[in-house]
Amino acid sequence: MIVASPKPITELRELIAGHEKVLFAGCGTCVTVCLAGGEREVGIAGYAVRMARKLEGEALELTQVTIERQCENEFIKDLAEPAADVDAIVSFGCGVGVQAIAERFPDMPVYAGLDTQFMGLLEEQAIWTEKCLGCGDCVLAEYGGICPVTRCAKRLLNGPCGGSTEEACEVDPDRPCAWQLIYTRLKNIGQLDRLEEVAPPKDWSTSWHAGARKVVRKEHRV
Repeated sequence: MIVASPKPITELRELIAGHEKVLFAGCGTCVTVCLAGGEREVGIAGYAVRMARKLEGEALELTQVTIERQCENEFIKDLAEPAADVDAIVSFGCGVGVQAIAERFPDMPVYAGLDTQFMGLLEEQAIWTEKCLGCGDCVLAEYGGICPVTRCAKRLLNGPCGGSTEEACEVDPDRPCAWQLIYTRLKNIGQLDRLEEVAPPKDWSTSWHAGARKVVRKEHRV
């Protein structure tokens, strides 16, 4: 899932400075699960911002709505009615949601209420770790289901660097060495022979380096 973190209240106040009617829009999927932009978090942020503006003697009419997903126009349409009565929107969705809302309301200022970070996994209570970089050319099958592109700090495809140990990454001692994880995993599933093959240089043309990407599945278009 996409993992994000809430922006500080001070930053939210700065974003909406000069606006008297604002819509705080939450998202009911990824950012709800990671405790950043769901109905509860939008409510907390809204209360804090209202109190701060009140203490400053500034007027603020705040509307709060959480839709199922901000990354689909089918659900963004539910914001049309509340958006008609405000002069700015703060999206508590991921960066995709912010841009989707901005496209839907081209004449309305739309601000990001969260910092979008990565695609990750809930490891334990309130701790998420990045697992996928979205490189567009998945190599998980070759590495036992562990991604060296994301989990190796140096993006190495043909074995560990000289600074790592069996327990830890050279770059971050609190991070396990991805290549030790790969070795152990391939050993456990009887596929260590995969490490005998030299991986070619990574083709980054399918990644973000070439600009914004698009997926078109022609078989599903009508």
